[in-house]
Amino acid sequence: MKFINELNENDRVNEIFFCKQKQLCKAKTGKNYLFLVLQDKTGVINAKIWDSDMNCEIEKFEQNDFVKIDGFVNFYNNELQIIISRLKKAEPEEYEIKNYVKTSDKDLDKLKNDLLEYISSVKNKFLSELLEKIFDEERLKIFCEHSAGKSMHHSFFGGLLEHTVSVVEICDFMCKRNKLIDRDILITCAILHDIGKIYELNDFPENNYSDEGELIGHIVIGSDLISKKICEINDFPDDLRLKILHCILSHHGEYEFGSPKLPKTIEALVLHFADDLDAKTKMFEELAENDKSDSNWTSYNKILERRLLKPNV
Repeated sequence: MKFINELNENDRVNEIFFCKQKQLCKAKTGKNYLFLVLQDKTGVINAKIWDSDMNCEIEKFEQNDFVKIDGFVNFYNNELQIIISRLKKAEPEEYEIKNYVKTSDKDLDKLKNDLLEYISSVKNKFLSELLEKIFDEERLKIFCEHSAGKSMHHSFFGGLLEHTVSVVEICDFMCKRNKLIDRDILITCAILHDIGKIYELNDFPENNYSDEGELIGHIVIGSDLISKKICEINDFPDDLRLKILHCILSHHGEYEFGSPKLPKTIEALVLHFADDLDAKTKMFEELAENDKSDSNWTSYNKILERRLLKPNV
């Protein structure tokens, strides 16, 4: 596959792209044309369709579809664009989503294996069964490919998996240093703390809030899913149920950040700070990497409420 950042003027293009925008326009001459914004994981490029004979194919695809195009690259208004001569809607088996969206730079297969090892390390039979019920084959696949956010942090393909494994690793580190922590509870909750995000955010390439995400949010969605799965497990201890749900409901730490409850157990406290630490350091990393200015300092970040000194200074 040839990516957008590899295209040059006069290149012939026969590739599949994500159609981010589709708009019928009129040129100064009065002639109609179709304007597209095409995307892959390296960026976006404008495209135009002038041939009226393609109307039958144009009606078969919409914005947010994947399209297979044949065309050539030219230079217009100081930027590259594609003039499309042929186009058709691509079939799902013809493309891989990860080629069209920003993707984790970590080894996702290794992260998945790490997650499964942590799941198998939980010894409590009730919690082990709970994790097994939640991470069935279909949900595990969605979880490993999902984003952890729309834009704040880990908002890329595999972001939820990367963030979750990192939080679990921090929690596991703390388990070895505090005798009061129930490891099985903390590791289970670290694995499940953001499970609701697979329903809060739509799948890639859209990665936008679903109706459920807008109206309810991942904390309540996750606690509801966990509660339902607990009800399917015979004799699940009620005190254990309360501790698990408390960790999920309090993991944002403060009411102002969306937590229905404040952390009131040691497992909930550690989970909150582990989640916050990984999220904030990832924000720092992304802010520093994306700031291309010559300044030693990043631009002001509204969430962190400060500018940051770039790490290489």
